[in-house]
Amino acid sequence: MNLALTEEQQLIAETASDFMQEKSPVSRFRELRDSGDVVGYSKALWKEMAELGWAGIPFPEKNGGAEMGMAELITVLEAAGAVQAPEPFLSSVLLAGQLLDRMGSEEQKKAYLEPMIEGNTCLAVALQESGPRYNPAHVAARAERDGDGYRLNGTKAHVIDGHSADALIVSARTSGETAGEEGISLFIVAGDAAGVTRTRQQRVDHRSTAIVELSDVRVDAAARVGEEGAGLAALRDVVDLATVGLCAEMLGGMKEAFESALAHMKEREQFEVKIASFQALQHRAVRLFIEIEMCRSSVMAAARALDEDAANKAQLVSLAKARCSDAYVEVANESIQFFGGVGVTDEYDVGFYLKRARVAELTFGDGNFHRDRWATLRGY
Repeated sequence: MNLALTEEQQLIAETASDFMQEKSPVSRFRELRDSGDVVGYSKALWKEMAELGWAGIPFPEKNGGAEMGMAELITVLEAAGAVQAPEPFLSSVLLAGQLLDRMGSEEQKKAYLEPMIEGNTCLAVALQESGPRYNPAHVAARAERDGDGYRLNGTKAHVIDGHSADALIVSARTSGETAGEEGISLFIVAGDAAGVTRTRQQRVDHRSTAIVELSDVRVDAAARVGEEGAGLAALRDVVDLATVGLCAEMLGGMKEAFESALAHMKEREQFEVKIASFQALQHRAVRLFIEIEMCRSSVMAAARALDEDAANKAQLVSLAKARCSDAYVEVANESIQFFGGVGVTDEYDVGFYLKRARVAELTFGDGNFHRDRWATLRGY
């Protein structure tokens, strides 16, 4: 497997990095946090990103996409992670968008996927519930037949960007018992539909999720995405895609945190010399550099495996997430140490990476979960 960027991928990476540094520096994220922005990201900037073609990278040309793949999209997500850009790539492009692309009808793609690709809307997927973590089969929410449609009841948790999404794709049981492998269906629900209550929650990294309560929410049969009871396999597939996308963002974040710490070390003096000259700190920095490069290789390998539908793609996804979960936390912790006591103050941006590392570590499964999954897939 060739892990080197092609000329086209390198161009996308450079364009994304330049755009993010100019239009979305970390100071913008700080402003969004301090202002208590009700959306949590910039809809205008999301539109600009879509106009550059980034929201449409993994989708067919017939729907307005670029018909590329994860190998191209991760270069954009790495650039976004470097500046803490909170725009809804994971929720809209890799979760909801991919579900619609794989299972949606032509009418659903026209109504929901294409506007998202154009940057006019944000979508979210409500799949998690209280109880066992990282298991999309754990669904207690019910969808019962009601005439020519369905009536949905249940509560969803940790819905990424769910508080402001224009529409939600909700997993609910049309048959079977909680945690059963069969009977999970997917439905498109308008964010402002009658019976939908969304409670915004802000995580420690200042990103937004939502608790979504469904109380006798009525949807037509046309709102069902795919065949009845056939949603679980697609959910698992798109969570793997989103996991690799998150890993790319984590890669950008850990690299930026590390480089900002190195820059500080080259300026800070102790005993009348730059602390970057201390051998002990050099050894610690080298270890972090190696960890980051190992993460880069694992993320690129997982992205290419997904694009090629390789037999070991799930293993490589778990390998990438396990490495990135551990490495991002370690790099963020060490970067704080390199800054010294001032690193824990809000004046310095390195704290944003520390907080994001903690949340990203647990999102879609932490290192322990993915090491266990990798071992299971390998037959151990």
